[in-house]
Amino acid sequence: MSDTALAPGDIGRLKEEKAEKSAWSRLGWVFWIALSWVFLISFCALFADFLGFYDPLKTNLRNTFGPMFTGGHLLGTDPVGRDMVARIVYGAQVSLQIAYTAPLISLVLGLTFGISAGYFRGKVDGTIGIFVDSILAFPNIIAIIAILYFLGPTLFNMIIVLGFFGMVGDLRVARANTILYAEREFVLAARAQGASHLRIMLKELLPNVMIPVLALAVIGMSRVIVIEGILSFLGVGLPPPTPTWGKMISEGYTELGFAPHVTFLPAAAMFFTILSFNLIGDRLRTLTNAKTGQL
Repeated sequence: MSDTALAPGDIGRLKEEKAEKSAWSRLGWVFWIALSWVFLISFCALFADFLGFYDPLKTNLRNTFGPMFTGGHLLGTDPVGRDMVARIVYGAQVSLQIAYTAPLISLVLGLTFGISAGYFRGKVDGTIGIFVDSILAFPNIIAIIAILYFLGPTLFNMIIVLGFFGMVGDLRVARANTILYAEREFVLAARAQGASHLRIMLKELLPNVMIPVLALAVIGMSRVIVIEGILSFLGVGLPPPTPTWGKMISEGYTELGFAPHVTFLPAAAMFFTILSFNLIGDRLRTLTNAKTGQL
């Protein structure tokens, strides 16, 4: 037999380390491929001005609908001779700015209203439930188009509007998890010690509720990219000459038979980015065992 025996504390620590390794191993290779794509497209978009791409706004009417791998243009040119690689990369700047900021607004609003509803229950819960039902009762895309028509289709306005309408999912998950933790021993102990409602929500509930909501927020990134693409395709997104993936798809879909790459390439970039965010969020949600609820 071994002369050394593990102390109970060491056994517990080894079990925790094993569980942590097992959790990360459950992410799988698909997660890391998706994360690599998000990192690559984000890096190119962030440092586009320093990576030697063509000017995405420079036209060349002598080389319209240029095919791929010709004339120094790796992925060809668009209807007015602009480089497709540059357009896709600079279009990613718009999509990723929205993807990284609008869900943050949704996260803050969702956590605020969700924790309040789940903690106070009663009239507060009912009022917030009516508020959420009112948002869901009206088609979001129509409401977003109407609001942007009056406020103006700027990047800032689009981020604020998408962040507001995207909070419903975060709110529901936050509420469900707050109800789950509100009667736990550590919350009851804080109440017994005379802690205020605000302190309990911030110190005791928020750290536990935030983890599953963060996983859902990653999936929300793909949602806002889809909506931005739809708005740009319909012509109510950011005005020209700002390149966006949805606008690029719109500019080329009438020439699918002649130059399909003009539409399919930005569509592929959007597809892989949306798929990657969905895969990352889904794996993280599985890892954190996120729970959902209904108001």
